[in-house]
Amino acid sequence: MNMLTAPARRLSRTVMIVATLAALAACGDTAKLQFSDGVGPQPKLPEPNPTLIPTVHIAPAKRWSEGQTPAPADGLRVNAFATGLDHPRWLIVLPNGDVLVAESQAPDRGPPKGVRAWAMNKVQTRAGARGPSANRVTLLRDADGDGVAEHRKPLLEGVFSPFGMALVGDTLYVAHADALWRYTLAAGADTITAPGTKVADLPAGRNHHWTKNVIANRDGTKLYVTVGSNSNVAENGMEEEEGRAAIWEFDAASGKGRLFATGLRNPNGMDWNPDDGRLWTVVNERDEIGSDLVPDYLTSVQDGGFYGWPYSYFGQHVDERVTPPRPDLVAKAIVPEYALGAHVAPLGMAFAPRTAAGGGPRDALGERFANGAYVGLHGSWNRRPRSGYEVIFVPFQDGKPNGMPQVVLAGFVDADGNALGRPVGVALDRRGALLVADDVGNTIWRVSAGSSQ
Repeated sequence: MNMLTAPARRLSRTVMIVATLAALAACGDTAKLQFSDGVGPQPKLPEPNPTLIPTVHIAPAKRWSEGQTPAPADGLRVNAFATGLDHPRWLIVLPNGDVLVAESQAPDRGPPKGVRAWAMNKVQTRAGARGPSANRVTLLRDADGDGVAEHRKPLLEGVFSPFGMALVGDTLYVAHADALWRYTLAAGADTITAPGTKVADLPAGRNHHWTKNVIANRDGTKLYVTVGSNSNVAENGMEEEEGRAAIWEFDAASGKGRLFATGLRNPNGMDWNPDDGRLWTVVNERDEIGSDLVPDYLTSVQDGGFYGWPYSYFGQHVDERVTPPRPDLVAKAIVPEYALGAHVAPLGMAFAPRTAAGGGPRDALGERFANGAYVGLHGSWNRRPRSGYEVIFVPFQDGKPNGMPQVVLAGFVDADGNALGRPVGVALDRRGALLVADDVGNTIWRVSAGSSQ
């Protein structure tokens, strides 16, 4: 019989949670390499360093104070395009300049099973990555062009953990956590009332990685959808990974799908390279083999290509934790084109276009940001010291990454190690300014040219 009173039980649980988190924070390893060693086309890859208890060094969610903003690069300024949102994750800009934002959290997976899962759930809660999902797509409109959205209206509600969106003509595609749907969106409309139509089911179930992104090809006949893995390194069995860790291609008219590329542990952002039309993506790689491994990456995506997960990383570097091994697949694993650094968690990705949506100049943020890709780095949990928690720009030349990343927007973690915000989706508005969805800060930031002083 439990003789503790309810307040005493709550206090006991709180003490246990604090003790567990403190124990986790004290375990694991510390990076031995310079962070820059793990960035670029040929990152340094040390020997794996698995530990009994994984490194946990996340930035607890705190959120911004009134009037506080992240720090833009020199020559840029930042303002809040929209505030008071409910965990904004992804955004797209419509041809008329309206912005759609998916306000979304992970689907309810039920109570965590096992001590480790329980502890990690508590860590993610502290990081602002747990809670009820708004399940909403909201339309934001800046009618007077001052860089602040004065009109806000729910476009779709009751959507199952929405994430990626793509507009083709008057058809809006929205990737739910378990299916791809289409809706009719008339030009200039600020709400959708007609029911949607399911295009295709997507792998769901446990949904360890629940975010699904969607992008259309140039003529809108094909749709490309990201589906992350159901685990870190297939520890739940490969049966649960059927159709996952992949990018799917769907025929827009029939909904018929095929695997376009596989072995991508958790791809999210996608965009078409304006120089050669190739599809590129950013990928979250595996955890728990050291603070220096494995670098997340940016890469072009080959039709039929296999990128290693779970059997190997960065080409033929075998992950000994995965059994049975598959040397046949490891032998054909494609080396990603550009490492972004270990555990930075890239999510949003958008190329600087030849012309921004609606005709804005390609170099609206300056010549140094005229050719390359913006990437939103959500931030690490499995690295000491922390990495990510910023928006970067990867310069390109002749259709390929060229040089070290440049920080576009920083200051998401305060001096005490708290996350004031965490970048997710990125997009260019009609005038070429950069929009950044901040899911911890519940804000969309707008980065434009000019001094922030």
